Amino acid sequence: MVSNMKKYDKIKAEIDELINDGKKLYDSLANYCKSEKISDFQYFLYNYESWYTKSLLLIKQILPFRLEDFTIRYRNSKRKEINAETYTTSDALLLLGNQNCKILYALMPLSQQIEIVKACRLSFESEIYSIQSLLQADIFDSEIDSAKHLLKKGFLRAAGAICGVVIEKHFSEVCNNHNISLKKKSPTIADYNDVLKDNIYDTIEWRRIQRLGDLRNLCDHNKDREPTKDEVEELICGTERVIKTIF
Repeated sequence: MVSNMKKYDKIKAEIDELINDGKKLYDSLANYCKSEKISDFQYFLYNYESWYTKSLLLIKQILPFRLEDFTIRYRNSKRKEINAETYTTSDALLLLGNQNCKILYALMPLSQQIEIVKACRLSFESEIYSIQSLLQADIFDSEIDSAKHLLKKGFLRAAGAICGVVIEKHFSEVCNNHNISLKKKSPTIADYNDVLKDNIYDTIEWRRIQRLGDLRNLCDHNKDREPTKDEVEELICGTERVIKTIF
């Protein structure tokens, strides 16, 4: 998962670069429309096609249903005449215009294209969250299966310890998702339970989590007696419920 997240971070950075490059294109064209400084138009002329191509590939992958919206602002083959409403970025590249239709009209379609790229960024972030959650859920399911296997073989304390780790990891994700911070460096189930009470769930749920924390401590620390099979089964079932109902 770490490797995958590094790839996601790289792609997000590339999308951010596309957005920034789009803003530079917009600024250069806007500056040209104000001052008619040729260097500003040259920046737009020499860099737009590359930006458009990269953005096009991005939209095809992330927001394919917005592809037509993006391309029609580059070239509108369906239009019957060139006017302020139908002017496109390719018209600006070809210096098409007249007294009623000037290059500055390309600012609107260019701005709309940039917004579509921004929408890709938001959609991608949402998808990353979904993928990350699914990967984490798969890991937790695998660990719970391991706990069930250990329980079956009679390793009660080990099975309970795994469940405790799963609950703590899950609650760490829950806190991150809700921007909840804990001062303690290595918080326990009880620490998470106290801070999540009322913020995420009610007192009844808090008592259920408290019970799971007590069972985990029995497996991990209590040397007075061994945990029973029923107690570890309760802990495993509770852990499964927590990771599937508390987000």
